[in-house]
Amino acid sequence: MFPGLGHTQQELLAALLCQPTGMSIDDLAAQLQVTRTAVRQHLAALGRDGLVERGPTRPTGRRPEQLHRLSERGRELFPRQYQLLADLLLGEVVQLLGEQQLVALMRGLGRRLAASLEQQAVDEARIVAHMNQVGYQAELIARSGGGTEIVAHNCVFHHLASRHPSVCELDLALIGSLAGAAVEHCECMVRGGAVCRFRLRREE
Repeated sequence: MFPGLGHTQQELLAALLCQPTGMSIDDLAAQLQVTRTAVRQHLAALGRDGLVERGPTRPTGRRPEQLHRLSERGRELFPRQYQLLADLLLGEVVQLLGEQQLVALMRGLGRRLAASLEQQAVDEARIVAHMNQVGYQAELIARSGGGTEIVAHNCVFHHLASRHPSVCELDLALIGSLAGAAVEHCECMVRGGAVCRFRLRREE
């Protein structure tokens, strides 16, 4: 289910998912049919990875039991349907408001994202750094005729943009707002390109 995790660790995470208030070491050992020592070892490893955290203690009449629960990061390992929701929302925007309103929405989101990152125009290297923080795998490449281009090897909205090409307007607005310049989309993966290439057109 989860790459890099063993079968017992996966079962432990699934058990904690079903008990959001937490489980003790004894609870986990009984459910997983492993020793308490094994449970401790797995909890320590999962805790180091930020997938499990200490929860509250549970009174027992003797020494309180320490409970363990999934962290937010651990919960995110389980399937989420964010892409499905995004597909439905964009489709609804187009049906209710039309394609031009979707374009305006994407441009507005791009400008808003840029404003949350920088308060004034920045250079291409800074733009690339911001893009890489959200997964574009971008780099600044010198053009043979002079100047530079921003090349993104990963389209972070590829599935959505394939269904609604207007989503690319978010990228253009983000880059243009960060640069304080117009942007030319020279190559696009959604349109069959190998990468997404952006060229800034700054006024002299």
